[in-house]
Formats: sequence, structure tokens, C-alpha cells
Amino acid sequence: MSIAADRQPILLLSGFEPFGGERTNPSWEIAARFEGKSIAGLSVKAVRLPVAHARAARTMVAAIRRWRPAAIIGLGQAGGRPALSLERVAINLVDQRSRDGGRDYDGETPVVRGGPDAYFSRLPSAAILRRLKRDRIPAAMSLSAGAFICNSVMYATLHELRRRPNLPAGFIHLPYATGQAVRHRGAPSMSLELMERAVMLAISVTASGVRAKAR
Repeated sequence: MSIAADRQPILLLSGFEPFGGERTNPSWEIAARFEGKSIAGLSVKAVRLPVAHARAARTMVAAIRRWRPAAIIGLGQAGGRPALSLERVAINLVDQRSRDGGRDYDGETPVVRGGPDAYFSRLPSAAILRRLKRDRIPAAMSLSAGAFICNSVMYATLHELRRRPNLPAGFIHLPYATGQAVRHRGAPSMSLELMERAVMLAISVTASGVRAKAR
């Protein structure tokens, strides 16, 4: 990896601030490591998101409009999962147990009022999964991003891109980092270095598709 060239197309890589009493969030730690790097012809721009449905969605949409990326990968933490999860579907629903700025949701609140029920990921997920497994990195497909803030960001991202159907975009959940395992004994975890390797491979595979479409 090298310092990004000024005119390279941009890949937005988002991660979240710590939440739930954690001091760190591996999604942002990993995203920050790629800021300003050039990978397979794409310049990475890291975006730090708040852990709040509406603000996170607005922050992501603002970043898309500002940077006009050629690809987008959202990262989030799914503590308790043993592997990276390549999310396939984002739904237009905010879970009733979630709070945003002290507000309780009623279980029927949409991410985008009037939007479609769901969007499918546009990342080359099957190719990414094959590449990760080739490197023996624990990874799996996940049918749904849930109905929490990660889902809201994935849905808002794909809704913003609805008029750019060929732009690859999607979401990957990360496990606990090994440094978090002390607080979550018995829960599976993964080193930040292995997560970083996995995300680099995901970016590289995604970039290959971007280059192919540009020809």
C-alpha cells in the first residue's frame, strides 16, 4: 500500500465510534488504518460514524455526496460472531429496542420513509468470500444486517445510490477484537491484524470489479 494519488477514484470505508462501554470499536480502528492509502487503484477515505441511527445515516449520505466515491464498504462490529459477516440485505426498519438521542423507536419506524422494503448488497460478496477463505480468514455470508444502526447505514447508503446502480456498495460486520475479549470471556474474537488483512482483500476484490467496469 502507498500514499494515494490525488486523482484516483475513491473508496469510502466507514466505521463506528465505540459504544456500549467499550473503549474501542474495531470497525473504526480498521477503517482509520486505511485512511489515505491506495489499494488496487482506489484511494481510501475513512469515515467515522456516530452510534445513532439518524445521525449515522446522515453522516454517511453527506460523505457520499462530498466524495462521489467509486465504491463503498461499511464496517461495523457484531460482537459474538466468530467470523467476518458479509451482509446480503439491508431492510427499511429501525428496531424498536434501539435509541437515538434518547428517542425510543416504535418498531415500525423506517430508515427512509417511502423507501423500498429492502436493498441487496452490491459488493462482489461471493468473490470476496472465496478470497478470504483462500487466506484461511474466518468469514461467512449473512442474510441480514439486522435492524440496528449498521443496517440503517447500509440501507441509507444503498438508497442514496439508487440512481447509480453499478456502484459497488455494501457492509461487513467484524467480530470482537482480541483486546475486547477480556470483557467478553467466552465470546469469539479476532486480531486487528487479521481483520485488517481481511478488509484489504475485500477492497482489492471490489477494486477489481471497479476497474473492469471502467474499461
